[in-house]
Amino acid sequence: MHRTTVRTLLTAALLAVAFVAGLGFDHAARAARKDGYRPLDVFSEALAYIENNYVEPVPEKELAYAAIDGMMGRLDPHSQFMRPEVVKLMKDETTGEFDGLGIELTIQGEQLTVIAPMSDSPGERAGIKPGDRIVKIDGAPTRDLQLMEAIRRLKGPAGSKVTLDIMRDGFQAPQSLTLLRDHVRTQSVEWKVIDAARGVVHVRVKQFQDRTDRALKKALDDARAELKGEIRGLVLDLRNDPGGLLDQAVKVADRFLASGVIVSTEGRDKRSAEVERAHEKGTEPPYPMIVLVNKGSASASEVVAGALQDHGRAVIMGTQTFGKGSVQTIIDLEDGSGIKLTIARYFTPKHRSIQELGITPDVVVPETAPAARAEELPGERDLKGHFKNDAAVTPPPGAGSPEQDNQLRTALDYLRAVEIFKAAAPARQRPVAARQ
Repeated sequence: MHRTTVRTLLTAALLAVAFVAGLGFDHAARAARKDGYRPLDVFSEALAYIENNYVEPVPEKELAYAAIDGMMGRLDPHSQFMRPEVVKLMKDETTGEFDGLGIELTIQGEQLTVIAPMSDSPGERAGIKPGDRIVKIDGAPTRDLQLMEAIRRLKGPAGSKVTLDIMRDGFQAPQSLTLLRDHVRTQSVEWKVIDAARGVVHVRVKQFQDRTDRALKKALDDARAELKGEIRGLVLDLRNDPGGLLDQAVKVADRFLASGVIVSTEGRDKRSAEVERAHEKGTEPPYPMIVLVNKGSASASEVVAGALQDHGRAVIMGTQTFGKGSVQTIIDLEDGSGIKLTIARYFTPKHRSIQELGITPDVVVPETAPAARAEELPGERDLKGHFKNDAAVTPPPGAGSPEQDNQLRTALDYLRAVEIFKAAAPARQRPVAARQ
């Protein structure tokens, strides 16, 4: 391909990204900013020098990808350029089936950091925990490694091996783990009856995927069948749920809300504001409900927790959530590559921005494992280049760590207390006989 063509394509790509991101402008604005893209002349000049004078030939596609990658890297931590193979891998994950390790990652202070391992994944089975820093992949340092490139290196065919050097608070030096990649087939919803006598059900949503709402409905119906009656208390467990599809989060929240706003999103300069509302049809009965969250609860999980908290539908229990209050969309480019672009911020029904702050539980209950204490795990506020939130405050620290699942046990105790108070209410309302 001729270098003039490469420059033309790169210029077109830059303009296309600006348009898709909502940066289009009207005729008057164009006139006012007619010199706005003059720096592209400098870019074109630099590209010509590289093509003609660099000591070794560089593939034109690599120059194009590097230019877009560099441009995306100047935005926020969640906006990224993705090569074709990474786009495919990301789309596979939303279906719940892919080959790899099953680890949700972010970049914290230039370090590749685990948000949470997926349930029953090679990462979880190997003992990887939220907050772990992956310092090497197969011996290669990860510092300054782009997130999408790290994900590409961690993916691979089932049965192949990858060695990770893990650093964790309390470690004197990184520890090496060799993991066997597997076909990760995640069921996004798990459930069990944890107190049959009182009709209490525990439902865990591990990630918001294509059919999460449908799986949740089936779980609740199956629980009713096992109980041979109605659910009288629910623990909705969103701990270590890194998020996923926003539309599925909306549907999950809608299942417990009969009316009102679930979430609103606002783009640049508050343009393209969208509001998602609850519908009465299909709403669950108003049984007592507790939502468990922790620092691994991010994005779509925070949408659900924030909606149920603002409407007073559930008690939010656990530790401070991650604090990712931005919305991304994947935009396919013509060669199969793509960009994941932040296009909006989301707000709870009371118009609280969760960005950087997260959801503060109604009842703070510490994590169970010392390595998972809330104050030690990375959050949105720790990510380089994250959006600021003027309302953000330092979350309350967690306390000690009991040996068992303290959060789930506390949630169950709360729901049992509700049943006790309900049972006691008629007795309190009965007239008391006059003393003889």
